[in-house]
Amino acid sequence: MPVLKSSPASPFGRKVKIAVSLAGLSDSLTVETADTTNPNDPLRIQNPLGKIPTLVLDDGETLFDSRVIVEWVDERAGGGVVIPKGPERFAALRMQALADGILDAALLQVYEGRFRDESRRDPKWVAYQQEKVDRALTTLEASPPAIGERPHIGPIALACALGYLDLRFEGRWRASYPKLVSWLDAFAARVPAFEDTRFKG
Repeated sequence: MPVLKSSPASPFGRKVKIAVSLAGLSDSLTVETADTTNPNDPLRIQNPLGKIPTLVLDDGETLFDSRVIVEWVDERAGGGVVIPKGPERFAALRMQALADGILDAALLQVYEGRFRDESRRDPKWVAYQQEKVDRALTTLEASPPAIGERPHIGPIALACALGYLDLRFEGRWRASYPKLVSWLDAFAARVPAFEDTRFKG
C-alpha cells in the first residue's frame, strides 16, 4: 500500500490528505509522520530534497511535490475527480498555484523566525513576503472561488492556505477579509476532511 510521508502541521500534506479523502482513496494508502530536520529519517533517501509530502509507491518509487501527488491521486481515482477535465482544468490549477504561492510566502516568513538568528533577520524580507500574501488575499476577497458540489484542487488548496494562516499567524487575516472567512466556513461545512486534518498540537 502506498505511504504518504508528511507531518500533521504541513499545509501541503494537508492538501494531499483532503484530496485523497474527496477522491475516496483514504483506505488505499497509509500516512506516516516524517521529520524533515532529522538527518537519519528515511525521508532523505526517499526524496533527496528531504521535503514533505512524499509518496512512496508500492514498487518503492517515490513522488514528491504536493501538486504531483495530487495528480497521482486524481489518476488513481479515475481522472477528473479532484482535478477537473476540459476547460475548468487550468482554472483549477491556477487557483492551486495561487494558494500554494500564499503558502510559500507564509512559510518563508515562518522559516525566517525559526531558522535564522534574531540578529540576522531581515524585516524587509518578511514584509516583502507578506505583501505577496496580502495581494493574493485581496484578489480572492474580491471574488471568492466557487466551492462546487465536489470541491476540486483549487478550493482545497485555498482552504489549506487559509488554515495555515490561522495556525501560524493567529488568524490575523480574518479581520480584513470577511468574505474569505465566510468562504472558509462554507468549505469546512462541505468537506469534513478539512477539520479531520486540522493540526491540533
